[in-house]
Amino acid sequence: MLQINASHRITDVGELERLYGAPSQPALAKEVSFIHPVYRQFISRSPFIVLATGGEGGLDTSPRGDAPGFVVVEDDRTLLIPDRPGNNRIDSLRNIVESPQVAVFFLVPGVGESLRVNGRASILVDPDLLARFVVNAKPPRSVIVIDVETAFFQCSKAIVRSDLWNPEKQIDRAELPSTGAMLAELSKGRIDGSEFDREMPERIRQTLY
Repeated sequence: MLQINASHRITDVGELERLYGAPSQPALAKEVSFIHPVYRQFISRSPFIVLATGGEGGLDTSPRGDAPGFVVVEDDRTLLIPDRPGNNRIDSLRNIVESPQVAVFFLVPGVGESLRVNGRASILVDPDLLARFVVNAKPPRSVIVIDVETAFFQCSKAIVRSDLWNPEKQIDRAELPSTGAMLAELSKGRIDGSEFDREMPERIRQTLY
């Protein structure tokens, strides 16, 4: 366990602010309380988001991906996110029912900047709304509606430091354990890893939407 001298632990917001200093003018100017037209463009090109929620059971971050623009800007204060098939853990949805405060992180492949949106969410199952998000004749089970409270873009420093979009930095999938191998290890053999890996491509194809 990491041994920490108590005098080196920051527990006061004032001390934290003195350490980092005041935010720059651009850092403040980029935050708005609605989906600005420049942010609407970003959302329309994003095929991947991370949804952050919190509830009685703790915190959760959930990746969501689909065709670019799958998150719909209904108006400048409302986002719609179709909930596609997953593993039925419903961690994010359970959290939203318990506590509606959420955050959404948008990425666009090849672009250094990212977009962050905070707001309050609800879960709707209105048939007419679900019908708007049908893919391959399959509607989502629900749609997450976010009432936007703040929106701002994140500068590219994290992407630049990580070199995230550099194809030369992509690793061979075989360098890490397969999905089945991880499940076999974590379940102490109760799940047949080889069988899981063998069936996974077809399972994904059948349950993508």
